[in-house]
Amino acid sequence: MKLRLFNFMIVLLMLFSCKEAPNKKTAGSKVALTPSTESYSGKTLQVYTTAKDTDLRLTKTAEHTFAQKVQPLENEIAVFVNPNKTFQTYLGIGGAITDASSEVFSTLDEDKQSELLQSLYGKDGIGYNIIRTSIHSSDFGLGSHTYIEEGDADLKTFSIEKDKEKRLPFIKRAIDLIGDDLVFYASPWSPPAFMKTNNNMLQGGKLLPEFRQSWANYYVKFIEAYEAEGVPVWGLTIQNEPMAVQRWESCIYTAEEERDFLKDYLGPTLEKAGFGDKNIVVWDHNRDLITDRANTIFEDPEASKYAWGIGFHWYETWTGGLPKYDNLKNINESFPSKNMLFTEGCQEGFEAEKMHYWPNAERYGNSMINDFNSGVVGWTDWNILLDERGGPNHVKNFCFAPVHADTKTGDLIYTPTYYYIGHFSKFINAGAKRISTTTSLSTIESTSFQNNDGDIVTVIMNKTNTKIKYKLIVGSNQVELTIEPRAMQTVVY
Repeated sequence: MKLRLFNFMIVLLMLFSCKEAPNKKTAGSKVALTPSTESYSGKTLQVYTTAKDTDLRLTKTAEHTFAQKVQPLENEIAVFVNPNKTFQTYLGIGGAITDASSEVFSTLDEDKQSELLQSLYGKDGIGYNIIRTSIHSSDFGLGSHTYIEEGDADLKTFSIEKDKEKRLPFIKRAIDLIGDDLVFYASPWSPPAFMKTNNNMLQGGKLLPEFRQSWANYYVKFIEAYEAEGVPVWGLTIQNEPMAVQRWESCIYTAEEERDFLKDYLGPTLEKAGFGDKNIVVWDHNRDLITDRANTIFEDPEASKYAWGIGFHWYETWTGGLPKYDNLKNINESFPSKNMLFTEGCQEGFEAEKMHYWPNAERYGNSMINDFNSGVVGWTDWNILLDERGGPNHVKNFCFAPVHADTKTGDLIYTPTYYYIGHFSKFINAGAKRISTTTSLSTIESTSFQNNDGDIVTVIMNKTNTKIKYKLIVGSNQVELTIEPRAMQTVVY
């Protein structure tokens, strides 16, 4: 009898404890049952759209309120966002201020110069915060040049006077608008001719072993000179396109050669000069061979310690294949402590009649969505401004830019690409976190970031010729939206 009574008392205590547990949890506890489930109920979102064959250009097109989620069906299109799953921190978006961009900018009158700067960097523009530039010349300029007299291995004649004429004034005006979120980095296309095996800045060639230290010193001189002009250098890439023999400025490094130059020369030289805080980006070429470069450099502790991350371009499709986004995912999984940065992309082969060719913009949209979803932290377009011929370029490698200037009329031409980039850069702020986003069908593509103020930015692209209805589902809430054919949307909530 005593044993039965004891057991009965134990059961009562257990029941009492179960009833009390929820009260203990909710009375001041920080435990949230489903943080993303309840917080969007009744919340309002804004939709901004750019669409082909319409006047919509980053235009606010709708405002909706979240409702309770209804289980989506297999034949419905949905975008699923989970704010509880966060990934990389967003560094920013921008483009390169090249000698070509600076030449074209200098032809504009003051009103048009101000308009361009505001459209790219101003508070009412698309919010660029990244600037890339070349260390001396690239193909996009009026000709080849270096910062020293030919043969000066001691760099006694080092001078950036040429950059002070047009490039630096342009950069400084952009920096004034960007403010604290500035990310400024530089890339060399080739060492001076005398330092190379082919004695030519063009057509590839390699850095001669006897000039490795002199070339490492050259980067230090560049940083010192630019910072003396009030331009804070965030970092640099070791070599633009180190596996491409180009008819313009170029230089070849195997993976092992770049690794050894980094660990034996460039890294220690920057550190000794007091520039150990500068961010060094390796590779700076296409996605095709990127994993080999990452494996070779990041698996070497002495080289890896100097590398902030790896940069890449999108031109691997020249061989006829598709963009290799899986290679980026592999690096993100293999070397999670390293960052990935898109350092260059443009639509090649300029044709004036395709200034408003919509697939050019869609190439940007596809790359940006998939690059960010692969773990990329920042995205840098190529020339921010070119002329009506896609130049100037001293070897006639004419290309498209998001904005062109007609140097005959002084007018600015904003291509669809400018607006597609803006669907990301205008709304996502530096320091944002990418959050889990997937789509139920391949007819649309999407990515999302959460800004530090809590706002979520979801970007959706429709490359089909059909208007698409879809559900945006966040936790236990949803809203039903429509995206126009051949359109980009940004949803902010």
